[in-house]
Amino acid sequence: MATTNDLKNGMTLDIDGVLWNVVGFQHVKPGKGGAFVRTTLKNVLTGKVVDRTFNAGIKVDVATVDRREMTYLYRDGADFVFMDSESYDQIPVPPGVVGGVADYMLENTVATVALHDDAPLYVELPASVELTIAATDPGVQGDRSTGGTKPATLETGANIQVPLFITTGEKVKVDTRDGRYLGRVTS
Repeated sequence: MATTNDLKNGMTLDIDGVLWNVVGFQHVKPGKGGAFVRTTLKNVLTGKVVDRTFNAGIKVDVATVDRREMTYLYRDGADFVFMDSESYDQIPVPPGVVGGVADYMLENTVATVALHDDAPLYVELPASVELTIAATDPGVQGDRSTGGTKPATLETGANIQVPLFITTGEKVKVDTRDGRYLGRVTS
């Protein structure tokens, strides 16, 4: 248990059995009436964002979320199997928990898996990963104007937009948050 005065960004709260991450908070002390805390909360499972106001000093349940570094090993049916880097325990993670980061994961990719009561909540990758272009159309001579892009398929099967000069087989850096091309990887 903690009070609303202890709230910090990134803290996970258990409100009526639902886990919420604190995205933002503001302590307000109006001229009239009691102080309160205005918060922005994000549902850990659904991603829904809500605003909620608490009276200052009331107690809130803080959920224990264990963030572990794990290595993605392989697919087992629909599930993704991750191995804890310290204990070597393997856990299956459902596709709904992995979400969109699956588009940027290869075998042996290191990720952060958040667990609550030994149940996986979400998977986070580093901000960018290096992947190889599996297929893209060749650029056409004279098609080299700045800002031009074309579709490309990554080795994971995900589709992104890349500049016209990128060819099949090149390694590129991709932003895992929005799938944006960040640049070529030079060896």
